[in-house]
Amino acid sequence: MIQSNLFQIDEETPWEDLGNGVQRQIYGHDERIMLVKAKFEAGAVGTLHEHHHTQVTYVDSGVFEMTIGEDKKIIKKGDGYYVPPHIIHGCVCIEPGILIDVFTPHREDFLKS
Repeated sequence: MIQSNLFQIDEETPWEDLGNGVQRQIYGHDERIMLVKAKFEAGAVGTLHEHHHTQVTYVDSGVFEMTIGEDKKIIKKGDGYYVPPHIIHGCVCIEPGILIDVFTPHREDFLKS
């Protein structure tokens, strides 16, 4: 079974630079679930994409224009969203911020990068 350590300490958890103003920290996970922090600079784009995972996200800080399927909405600190499997989604960061993503099952592709 693939799993993370029981505790993830922010200053001990490395950021992965994804380029174009986006960084990622991988937190707790096993094969069924994964928590990920994504940091965006203003103007950074979370490119439209889809995956077989269910995703829920909490906006920890910043302002984003979020697209899910045909719906587009401005979201900010304290907001959240749900993305069903295989639905096209992505965002544009309006004010720098952090998104807290939860995926089920875990994002195996994140562990290989």
